[in-house]
Amino acid sequence: MQQLEAQFHEAMLRIYEEAAKLGYRPTYFMKMVQSSGGVEAARSLLGTKAPADGFTRLWELDRLDLSVEAVALKSEYHELFSAEQLASAAQRLSEYGYTKEDQ
Repeated sequence: MQQLEAQFHEAMLRIYEEAAKLGYRPTYFMKMVQSSGGVEAARSLLGTKAPADGFTRLWELDRLDLSVEAVALKSEYHELFSAEQLASAAQRLSEYGYTKEDQ
């Protein structure tokens, strides 16, 4: 499980790197990942009722594939999250018109 958590943490760091290439630097997100770790930061973000500002910004950039929600829904990471967290991620992405084919 620790290896999977480490892989997910790296995936969260890549979100920042890829977003930065688009001219968007999600610094608050990066602080969360650095202080809590990728998995805990993602669980926190998935536990909110409203999407984070960063999610909205990625939607504006047409890059929801870089969202925590999209990464958490990758099959290799499912065991890191509860069914409720995964459902929340799927619902949020659906509300914004995102499908896996968009990746």
